[in-house]
Amino acid sequence: MIPGRIHAKASPRPGTWISAVIVALLVLALLRFLIVNPVLQWDTVATYLFDVKVVQGVGWTLLITVASMLLGTAVALTAAIMRRSDNPVLRGVSWAYIFVFRGTPVYTQLVFWGLFTVILPRVVVGVPRGPELFSFSTRDLFPALAAAIVGLGLNEGAYLAEIIRSGLNSADRGQTEAARALGMGDGRILRRIIVPQAMRVIIPPLGNETIGMLKTTSLVLAVPFTLDLTFATNAIANKLFTPVPLLIVAALWYLAITSLLMVGQHYLERYFGRGFDDRAAARGRRASRQAAVNRAGTTPQDALPEVEL
Repeated sequence: MIPGRIHAKASPRPGTWISAVIVALLVLALLRFLIVNPVLQWDTVATYLFDVKVVQGVGWTLLITVASMLLGTAVALTAAIMRRSDNPVLRGVSWAYIFVFRGTPVYTQLVFWGLFTVILPRVVVGVPRGPELFSFSTRDLFPALAAAIVGLGLNEGAYLAEIIRSGLNSADRGQTEAARALGMGDGRILRRIIVPQAMRVIIPPLGNETIGMLKTTSLVLAVPFTLDLTFATNAIANKLFTPVPLLIVAALWYLAITSLLMVGQHYLERYFGRGFDDRAAARGRRASRQAAVNRAGTTPQDALPEVEL
């Protein structure tokens, strides 16, 4: 111990311990409720957690989620670029698309796409009031899976369009002007300068929308598509007359998939946020100070100023 040095102690915080005890008691009460409640039927949950129908439903749910997000992202990027265009027609088309698909419920849109083959049973190509060149039935090219993906993808694209547009607008306008001064075209500026910077802003809400899409797939019964996770667990529950355990099975699978998506979102955010992470910058400053102290030949404790009492 160095004489004359002040040794500060942290002030007591009883609120932290009190809140910790309260939370621990609540957690114990919740665990007891989950264990002793006979309605939950954990043996049934364990039996059907990896049932073939349930696992197949998980696969179809993941397929619909990925395909819908890919379609929605492509449509959203196109709509966002159109909203930034100088062409008033393109801006108007993009605005109308976003207005319609954001303004109507996703369930209503899925019902519409499910009835698409009824509204348009055949597509005919030919000369007006003349001979017919060829025709095909929409039932053959637009099954329930395609209707579910198109319905969810177009609905998601309307929301992602505004997210992507805000991300593109976050890039400094001066960098665009500098790139034009260097002779770069608009397409190259978008790919090489604007999009890489916009990804830092786009990734967090895009990850949230992906997780939301995973849960929205439970509405594809409106198409109707009857192979997803929610329908599979509901079918088993109706057969056994045990809805609660099968709801737990579906919830556990959704939680597991969501956890994986959150991990992926974390690493994507860290990758595109390089140079903007405050914690990384703080660690860098601490490392620089430590290196300076080491070069001076002193330890961090000796480097602290002494206080006269």
